[in-house]
Amino acid sequence: MTRERQGDTVESRTRASGAIAGGSAEAMLVDLTQYLWILWLALVVVFVIIELVTLEFTFLMMAAGSLIGGLGSNLLGWPWWVQIGLAAILSALLIFTIRPLLLVTLKKGADPTPSNIDALYGLGGRVVRDFVEGTGSVKLDNGETWTSRSSDSLREGDRVVVTRISGAIAEVALPVPQTTESDITPKE
Repeated sequence: MTRERQGDTVESRTRASGAIAGGSAEAMLVDLTQYLWILWLALVVVFVIIELVTLEFTFLMMAAGSLIGGLGSNLLGWPWWVQIGLAAILSALLIFTIRPLLLVTLKKGADPTPSNIDALYGLGGRVVRDFVEGTGSVKLDNGETWTSRSSDSLREGDRVVVTRISGAIAEVALPVPQTTESDITPKE
């Protein structure tokens, strides 16, 4: 009797290893779906890393959708196709609902004051060295002195406005005279 039991055990082991070694697609699919949670965690980590580089909340929403939809449904034991579908639906829902609100909130606290080169456009200044062949020096209203170019013939003391910054050279022009309502209305 012990011999029969031993034979059954060896035979059952042979059958089990044959199914695995034979490469039954169903057996392999079950094996892979058991470890699908690792794929979801890796995907979430990749999305978070990409989000840290881009800073636009798109990949953060995809990470949240993958975490909640994909990993959450995996932990509940739902099929792989439900996990993928739920992750995609939640990611799209978060991208189109939560992301715009986050972007508006983020930009609400931003300082609207232009800085660096953007702050120089339209800034006034005074010519400190006559322009020769279109090149001269201008002291801007912020106190900086710039090498300047202009198509106008400018003399020391002329008032100018910055129109463009090209590297370390400010391109300037004569200011456009401001018109007032009294200039526009006809006099009787």
